[in-house]
Amino acid sequence: MDKYIKFSADTNSIQMIDYKLEAAKASLDFIKEGQTIGLGAGSTIVHLVNVISAQQEFAASLKFVSSSFKTRAYLLEKGLNVLYSSALSKLDIYFDGCDQFDSALNALKSGGGIHTSEKILASMASTFILIGDEGKMVTKLDHTYPLVIEILQEALPVVLKHIHSVYPESVVKLRMSSQKDGALISDHGNLLADIHFTELPELSALNVAIKMIPGVVDHSLFYGMAAKAVIAGSGGTRVISKG
Repeated sequence: MDKYIKFSADTNSIQMIDYKLEAAKASLDFIKEGQTIGLGAGSTIVHLVNVISAQQEFAASLKFVSSSFKTRAYLLEKGLNVLYSSALSKLDIYFDGCDQFDSALNALKSGGGIHTSEKILASMASTFILIGDEGKMVTKLDHTYPLVIEILQEALPVVLKHIHSVYPESVVKLRMSSQKDGALISDHGNLLADIHFTELPELSALNVAIKMIPGVVDHSLFYGMAAKAVIAGSGGTRVISKG
């Protein structure tokens, strides 16, 4: 859960606390004036944009880049300075949420299908910080969420054949569009597919094996990339650093 209800004895009222908002507030401590900041997508990132933009003079000193169309649009709506990643070679910090992350800060991002662009920004950053509620943290990543892969269209048959050969118990589902007839196309013009495992394979091997399939652009396992995680929960907000 990303929220909980707290009863206040002083005011005799019920307060709803948003963990994602609390994590966003705590993340502000890592941002310094004049930095170039990368942002992912999702509700926690929206909170972070709101927290930053509330400090107008500080926000005006920053530059932002995002892999997400929605995040870029929201940054522009807030009047913030937005750049494109193609004009940059490095970032000071990259913030993003995830579906799950483990004690070593390996993360699965299975939602938006923009993981290739997100990984580019994460790799450009001096520090990659995961942010969100404590429900995202697990001891070990599992098969609750699929591994998403971006595939060159002409390579689809060979990619599917290879995955079924190496991971015979897995199920691969091509993402289909709900707004038009046909497959869902990524921002790069490629196909997106979800790999559902009965048990998630060993992470370091999985990270390499999927990337090495000819025609796979990238996958949604962020292995060994994050340096810190800022999470909030019923016990407060805490920062986890890679051990």
